Order: sequence, then C-alpha cells, then structure tokens
Amino acid sequence: MIEIEFRKVGKRFVDRQSGALRSAVSHLDIRIHSGEVVSIIGPSGCGKSTLLNMGAGLYLPSEGEVYVGGERVTRPVKKVAFMLQKDLLMPWRTIRANVELGMEIDGVPAAERRRVADELLARCHLKGFEQHYPYQLSGGMRQRAALARTLAVDPQVLLLDEPFSALDAQTKMVLQQDLARMLHQGRKTALFITHDLVEAIALSDRLLVMSERPGTIIEEIVIDLPLRENPLERRKLPQIGPLQGRLMELLKVGRESAALH
Repeated sequence: MIEIEFRKVGKRFVDRQSGALRSAVSHLDIRIHSGEVVSIIGPSGCGKSTLLNMGAGLYLPSEGEVYVGGERVTRPVKKVAFMLQKDLLMPWRTIRANVELGMEIDGVPAAERRRVADELLARCHLKGFEQHYPYQLSGGMRQRAALARTLAVDPQVLLLDEPFSALDAQTKMVLQQDLARMLHQGRKTALFITHDLVEAIALSDRLLVMSERPGTIIEEIVIDLPLRENPLERRKLPQIGPLQGRLMELLKVGRESAALH
C-alpha cells in the first residue's frame, strides 16, 4: 500500500526582494509504501523541507497533488506527525504533559493519555522523568521526549526534518537506534531529511537524492542491506563506504548541473 505520494508536484514562492516567483521544487514524483523509511538528501535550499511541509498539508503544491493514505491532501493531515530539529517542548508543561499534548487536542481521555505517554517515555529511556520540565533535561533527553510526543498520536506517516542534527555524535547514534527500533516495531512509514550520509544509509530502505533548487529527484538508491532496525550494526557493514562514496558523487553532480543552468 502507498502511504504517501507526490504526483508531479511543484512549489513556487514569491521572492521577498524582487517579487518574482521562485521554484523551490519541480516535477516531483515520489511514492512511499507502508512500513518504508525513505531518506531525502540534497544540498541546502533544494526544497527538502518544502517537500515535508506539503506532505503534512502545511503548504499546498503550486502544481500536482499530494496523497496520504490514498486521500488527497488539502489541509493539515492528522495521520501525519512532524518531528523537527528543535524539540519545541512547552517549557511550562511537564515531560508527560508535553507527550500528552496531541492526544489531549484529539480528546483522548486523561487515563488513556497517561498510559500511552508513560509507555512511550519508558521506551524512550525517560522513565522516572515524567514530572520533570524541559529545562531539567539534556538536549538528547529532550529529543527523546519529542520522539515520544510524535509517536503518541499513532501517526500513519512520520515526517522527520533533521531531528538529530544538533546533537553530539554519540547521542545522535543512540537516538538513531531508538528511532529505528520504534519504527520497526510499530511498522511505521517515515520520510526523513538528513545531511548525514551515513545516517541516511543506516536508517533507510531507500534514498532519494535531490538536485539544487528547484529540487528534483536525480537518483533513487535502494538500500538492500540487513539490520535497518539496528543502525549501529548496519554502520559496520562493508557496503556502507561505497554507498557513501556514491552519494558524494551524486551530490557533486547535482551541484555541477545547477551551475550549468
């Protein structure tokens, strides 16, 4: 089953200085199946975040159509959850209350909210911190809480926009492991943006490489490797180095192509 689909999608914005229309992405055809984790890599400013915003219904495409679960996206989609680089936890709410927020908005009874929040916090290694406030947690712990909040609404599709890029290398790898395990156990579908090539390979079933703006897909790479649920072990596989080299070459080609235009 196709969970999220972009059909010949383009997006233009008005340039604030010149008033001219500028294309962020162009002619995107992407299909992501149920349970897949697909990473998008590409140069800064190529429209990766624009793509996720359209997937969530925060932007409407200028051309083409976006579908989630077979339904055309015309407004923000409840079936989709977004996780960003910043945790965006509310400082006046406890960690448990932050995780409960989406369920609270959806009208889930208090007892059920607490049960789900406590279960997810335990899975994210935050048991015992339910009553703490965000300022009392480290950056990595806050991102774990943000991950628990993202999963608490039981989304059909997760959109992840560089969620670990601000963390140190060791914390990042621990959180990659947590994310991969929970995506695998929950059979979740995810679209992941990262500039970390090894992270993309370690977490994904497929990679989509984008060109410079206006972003288009210049290559699709299937990651035919075991251990997607265990990125720490997948990183050790001998195929990782050649795949990383291939991605570096593709990104170089993308830059050179853009320079010619």
